[in-house]
Amino acid sequence: MAHRRPVWISVAEMKLYYIYSEWCSWLHSQAEDEIMHQDIVPLCAADIQEQLKKRFAYLSGGRGQDGSPVITFPDYPAFSEIPDKEFQNVMTYLTSIPSLQDAGIGFILVIDRRQDKWTSVKASVLRIAASFPANLQLVLVLRPTGFFQRTLSDIAFKFNRDDFKMKVPVMMLGSVPELHGYIDKSQLTEDLGGTLDYCHSRWLCHRTAIESFALMVKQTAQMLQTFGTELAETELPNDVQSTSLVLSVHTEKKAKAKEDLQLALKEGNSILESLREPLAESTSHSVNQDQLDNQATVQRLLAQLNETEAAFDEFWAKHQQKLEQCLQLRHFEQGFREVKTTLDSMSQKIAAFTDVGNSLAHVQHLLKDLTSFEEKSSVAVDRARALSLEGQQLIENKHYAVDSIHPKCEELQHLCDHFASEITRRRALLSKSLELHSLLEMSMKWCDEGIFLLASQPVDKCQSQDGAEAALQEIEKFLETGAENKIQELNKIYKEYECILNQDLLEHVQKVFQKQESTEEMFHRRQASLKKLAAKQMRPVQPVAPRPEALTKSPSPSPGSWRSSENSSSEGSALRRGPYRRAKSEMSETRQGRSSSTGDEEENLAILRRHVMNELLDTERAYVEELLCVLEGYAAEMDNPLMAHLISTGLQNKKSILFGNMEEIYHFHNRIFLRELESCIDCPELVGRCFLERMEEFQIYEKYCQNKPRSESLWRQCSDCPFFQECQKKLDHKLSLDSYLLKPVQRITKYQLLLKEMLKYSKNCEGAEDLQEALSSILGILKAVNDSMHLIAITGYDGNLSDLGKLLMQGSFSVWTDHKKGHTKVKELARFKPMQRHLFLHEKAVLFCKKREENGEGYEKAPSYSYKQSLNMTAVGITENVKGDAKKFEIWYNAREEVYIIQAPTPEIKAAWVNEIRKVLTSQLQACREASQHRALEQSHSLPLPAQSSTSPTKGSTRNVKKLEDRKTDPLSLEGYVSSSLPKPPEKGKGWSKTSHSLEAPEEDGGWSSAEELINSSDAEEDGGVGSKKLAPGKYTVVMGDEKEGPDTLAMRSGDMVEVVEEGAEGLWYVRDLTSSKEGWVPASSLSTLLGKSISAQCLSSSDSSPGSAVLSNSSSCSEGCPTPFSELQG
Repeated sequence: MAHRRPVWISVAEMKLYYIYSEWCSWLHSQAEDEIMHQDIVPLCAADIQEQLKKRFAYLSGGRGQDGSPVITFPDYPAFSEIPDKEFQNVMTYLTSIPSLQDAGIGFILVIDRRQDKWTSVKASVLRIAASFPANLQLVLVLRPTGFFQRTLSDIAFKFNRDDFKMKVPVMMLGSVPELHGYIDKSQLTEDLGGTLDYCHSRWLCHRTAIESFALMVKQTAQMLQTFGTELAETELPNDVQSTSLVLSVHTEKKAKAKEDLQLALKEGNSILESLREPLAESTSHSVNQDQLDNQATVQRLLAQLNETEAAFDEFWAKHQQKLEQCLQLRHFEQGFREVKTTLDSMSQKIAAFTDVGNSLAHVQHLLKDLTSFEEKSSVAVDRARALSLEGQQLIENKHYAVDSIHPKCEELQHLCDHFASEITRRRALLSKSLELHSLLEMSMKWCDEGIFLLASQPVDKCQSQDGAEAALQEIEKFLETGAENKIQELNKIYKEYECILNQDLLEHVQKVFQKQESTEEMFHRRQASLKKLAAKQMRPVQPVAPRPEALTKSPSPSPGSWRSSENSSSEGSALRRGPYRRAKSEMSETRQGRSSSTGDEEENLAILRRHVMNELLDTERAYVEELLCVLEGYAAEMDNPLMAHLISTGLQNKKSILFGNMEEIYHFHNRIFLRELESCIDCPELVGRCFLERMEEFQIYEKYCQNKPRSESLWRQCSDCPFFQECQKKLDHKLSLDSYLLKPVQRITKYQLLLKEMLKYSKNCEGAEDLQEALSSILGILKAVNDSMHLIAITGYDGNLSDLGKLLMQGSFSVWTDHKKGHTKVKELARFKPMQRHLFLHEKAVLFCKKREENGEGYEKAPSYSYKQSLNMTAVGITENVKGDAKKFEIWYNAREEVYIIQAPTPEIKAAWVNEIRKVLTSQLQACREASQHRALEQSHSLPLPAQSSTSPTKGSTRNVKKLEDRKTDPLSLEGYVSSSLPKPPEKGKGWSKTSHSLEAPEEDGGWSSAEELINSSDAEEDGGVGSKKLAPGKYTVVMGDEKEGPDTLAMRSGDMVEVVEEGAEGLWYVRDLTSSKEGWVPASSLSTLLGKSISAQCLSSSDSSPGSAVLSNSSSCSEGCPTPFSELQG
């Protein structure tokens, strides 16, 4: 929220507000006091209108001799039936109408009972005397006129006088004339024999209207006072938009207040006109005192309304002026900020514009740029000056914020003057530079022309006296021009142009002066030689010429071109650059410049590295603070008993779901990682080591991201909970909790961007390799997090996914199946109709799932995966290439009993999957070898292990562990494991040779084929077991390369042909390489009988596989007891 300035209200405004407020208060009190004088809540005619209409008592307006108000009780037969409450209300109302002064004298009651009975008279008098709420002066009773009743009343009054003992006298009158003795006829109504004009309905209408008007005046006064207070307490906004809004709102409210005032005045004038109407109709009409009081009351209220309106108008005019001036000030301040920013930017540019040029053309270009810059800047300068004049105008108009406007006007004027002076100073410096470069160019041109003159003088003509004299005259004439074109005094140049002489320009002046001296020296030598010739010496004198190669060259057409990099390769320009020592000096300077440039580049890279490191540290600290804020402001508050009533039922006991392991992430960053990053602040390029050393700890983000869908779902259900709103209010957060719950996900993705930036500026630094490795590791973690988000969406899997090992890859593929078992039609159908499957490759199994899109929002919209089947990696083999499609590869299971043709979206994805599967199978083989070697060390002799025959495709063939342990482990070059030593009984109906040892399937009709069978002789298989490989004469092919281990071991490569010489112990054969004729021992398991070339791709290696590759079949298990394959769910 923008800070508002305090209320700015002047003394004059305070006076106006005080006067206006007093008027409103007085008007409010008059609206009450002028009409009603009760101490209690006043009654209004409208409230008891029906009771007044009964006319059992009325206030005619008549007065007694001393001005006492007269209340008349006319003959009313049902007087005794009037309820006490009604009677009391009417009495209270009637006694409240006269002024306090008149009411203080006391009321005269005229009770007309001429047509009544004595009993009623007595009851009426007693009731009136007992309930009258005001002072009484006299009670006049007109007794019954009938003879009997009159006689009875006289007797009864005498005998019952004590019953009428009151504080005022009660007079029993027998006739109306007797009444006139107490009250003048002009103050009595016609029914009492008087001349006073009184209409009860008209009186009631006037009273209702007057009281309604008084209430309107009261409400208007309250409204005006409230509005005036609001205006007086209004704070001045700080921006143009808010000030305009306040002015608009107040103007609308002022119009509404004026409308209410006009309505009240109109109503008052209408009532006053109605009160004066009888007098207007008849000039002889007499007006009683109550009517006069009513007119005076309305007139006073109207006058007070008019005066209050005048005070309001005056107060509003001041307030409106203040708001309009505030709006002017805000416009001025906004313009000031914009102009100041522009002028500051321009001043920074002109301050950074320090180049004085390195040649005449360069200086001319700089002057042109300066002029252009000045022209573009003139718009901002003119605006600044206009704004300053606008501020001065506001001051002259007596603006309330003179103290704020005046300094800004002075600052604007100062900025404009400063900018103008900087432009002037800059132009003066460039003019000086232009003048100096002109001198230097003239000197250079003079030197070049002199050298050309010396070179153009023919040597043969100078041998004669006339020729020598002519050449001497040319030289002397040329030397006379040096006074105008040469640099006369170097110290004078230094002093005159000291303000622009930087190091480069100083060196340039010195070089030009040196060239000038060299040229003059050449002229002096030529002059001396020519003088000797002119003296007719006998022997010819060889003139001293400048550089011989310059004899055929012309002067430089462009002054100063010897310093121009664009003409540095020009032959003509090079020949005009003076003696060789100057060229050598320039070459040295170039090398120094390159070295300086390299140093500057390294310094720039170091600055950039520090910048990236600072950003990493700043964002890391902010991240830690945000995590702490969430944990303390939200998570901890969920356990606060004082906040329990705000937590909804669906949110209770769900803290671990909502926040996941955020606390673990916070402690890691706060206690460990942030401190390690801070230790690298002086060596930013070494920050990669911090990431590498803590790469395992970063796995906690995988757990957080896996929980994120549950957290997101819970948040959507409970985001309206008052608990979150209260916590957000306490923390003064602009964003809700869900934005902060996303911070860990955003942070883990931010690291790789920062590492990329750091690596970009650290290519040749010590920690570049660590940075590259850290970047790869972070990207790997991001991939693992992404994979895990897919992994948790798997449904229908009965086991524990964590038992399958680390998730290596996941992706969607088209899958064909081709199984040996099953109906032929099913096989043919499956071959042509692919299934869309999402594969999850784990260390121990590969899962086949069906992707299902879900409806919903956010994380709920993510797909789910229905589990279909899984393959144990201990019984899996692959064929890398499938004929006809570079995107296909095979995964086969249990000796190709089940074959899955996988088509990847792109060849690159296929290659990545094949490589990853190869790594898994290679690591299994490595584990097998290590286990075999470990067991071999424990055995006392190296005999083949007993073999168990097995015909179950789910268990696999028996392994020859002895042969495995004889092999040399080389996981970098191995791509598979040969299957010839691991025979498996052929399946019925497939036509396999009984001696077949390869588990590769023969080529079938479906258009894809595996490698041709590789058959080796083995007698052990017929006995149901697998023993050591037996020697068979003939030639063999190396199917698995092996490095040379000992002096008698033969180094081999895959594909080499060898001839067996003799069989050794422990599965070793002594062979001869048919290519190199070398001999040595090799593992028998590395050889395969040579039958012919493969007609298709090999398993796990293409036909162009690298040396050392081999065939890895599905029987390459690492132990004898292969786990039972995972359950297979087709579909």
